[in-house]
Amino acid sequence: MMRSVLFALFIAVTALGNAEGQTNWPQFRGEQASGSAQGPRALPTDWSVETGKNVLWQTPIPGIGHASPIVWGDRMYVATAVYPGQEKPKLGLYGDIASADEQEAVEWRLLALDRKSGEILWNALGHTAVPRVKRHPKGTHANSTPATDGERIVAVFGSEGLFCFDLQGKLLWKKDLGPMDSAFFQSPTAQWGFASSPVIHEGKVAVLCDVLTDSFLAVYDLADGRELWRTPRNDVPTWSTPTVAKSGERTLILVNGWKHTGAYDFTTGNEVWRLNGGGDIPVPTPIVGHGFGFFTSAHGRFRPMRAIRLDATGDITPPDVAQANEAITWVHARQGNYMQTPILTGELLFACSDNGILTCFDAKSGAIKYSERLGKGGQGFTASPVSDGRHLFVAGESGQVFVVEVSEKFSVKAVNELGEPCMATPAASDGTLFFRTQGRIIALRSPE
Repeated sequence: MMRSVLFALFIAVTALGNAEGQTNWPQFRGEQASGSAQGPRALPTDWSVETGKNVLWQTPIPGIGHASPIVWGDRMYVATAVYPGQEKPKLGLYGDIASADEQEAVEWRLLALDRKSGEILWNALGHTAVPRVKRHPKGTHANSTPATDGERIVAVFGSEGLFCFDLQGKLLWKKDLGPMDSAFFQSPTAQWGFASSPVIHEGKVAVLCDVLTDSFLAVYDLADGRELWRTPRNDVPTWSTPTVAKSGERTLILVNGWKHTGAYDFTTGNEVWRLNGGGDIPVPTPIVGHGFGFFTSAHGRFRPMRAIRLDATGDITPPDVAQANEAITWVHARQGNYMQTPILTGELLFACSDNGILTCFDAKSGAIKYSERLGKGGQGFTASPVSDGRHLFVAGESGQVFVVEVSEKFSVKAVNELGEPCMATPAASDGTLFFRTQGRIIALRSPE
């Protein structure tokens, strides 16, 4: 009896820690892709990689990848792609759509690191093959962020499939999802590589596979990889990670898209609502708050930012992309993001464009509080921001990190350097920031 009570107390304390954002960061951008680590300990706002100020540790990571680190308990996990003669991603703002031309075998690996020391605890080989599809010059063959529930870790290794590991790095099962041909729909030979990340919820894994042909959303059993359901989708390739959200008694999977943004029932895969139109290459992940799902896309004619009611049903497409309706509470047709996932902090919604324009919205009304440039321009912004509720941390591709006050008035508190390019979204845990740069993981933490 005493043992049961102690176990229940442990679970309750763990859940409290998770709710405060102190310990676990289990998937891309943490719980529900919120990017929030609002614990009692503030994240560091100034550091120096050169002198070691507020640098807890630095650990070289083999290969290249834009997969974000994830954290559970005292361990951090990261996926990477290793191959000889690998070409580093091409940074900057440019319109070259051609794929990187590589024909060498890739090793997809999953690494476990000690969260406090940075020591590599294991380096597991998951798969070796010549990739089925090519990558974008700015991309890698390890773009998708792993996910964990503290017992298992799942990772999408590009077009090679879905892989599940135990906490010692042993491969438990794998699923071939077919060739994930994530190419520019107007130029199918411009293959850009798969980037949607898996999401774990209640012992199940959701995977969004929007590709050139046979797009689908599917849910698998985390224990053995059994496919529980698969729903076909009529959309062009997208690079967005789905989000699981509650709406009353319903559990939804929210997905970004161009022809088919929408929500699906988590249990059955049945469509709940759909929306057509917007940016034609959706990348940002939906985020939730105040009863809304916030969706954005920014390529092509329109780049909308929308707040959509979670209790919406049916086809909610308005006659014009700039129009709101009963389901779309507010919309800005020309204020959306291309690469970055927005972040909600309290009643403020922040969104950064790929050229560094940071816009602050009132999350409930959509009113724009400010729209200001980070830095002097010319730098690309790919990594999505994270926050501790006090500041936003927005990384540019060159390795500059802008620390912005969480306020309806624009204020940059600090600009710090990581020392090398950064295109992966950071993780945050218990007052520590984890940045994945081009060659390493850097852990940043202020003194006790």
